[in-house]
Amino acid sequence: MNIKKFIKNVEHTLGLNNYGVEGKKKSLKDLLKKLNGRKRSINKSLKSDIKKKEKKELEEEFKIVTCQIKKGKKILHDLYSKK
Repeated sequence: MNIKKFIKNVEHTLGLNNYGVEGKKKSLKDLLKKLNGRKRSINKSLKSDIKKKEKKELEEEFKIVTCQIKKGKKILHDLYSKK
């Protein structure tokens, strides 16, 4: 997955509009921070008492965010290893 496509997917997941941080590495680091924050908030919500349907949706979103974090870290690692 190329960097631009990854950034667009993460923007869509986080609900960001017109995300425009210059530089690939800086953008990835910033998005990874936001994804980790989102992951923490979802995890906190899962620990509270919620309905089964909401819990299922949160678990699905948690899996998506976790997968995106893994992809982002891999892309960032590849960018640093190219130097």
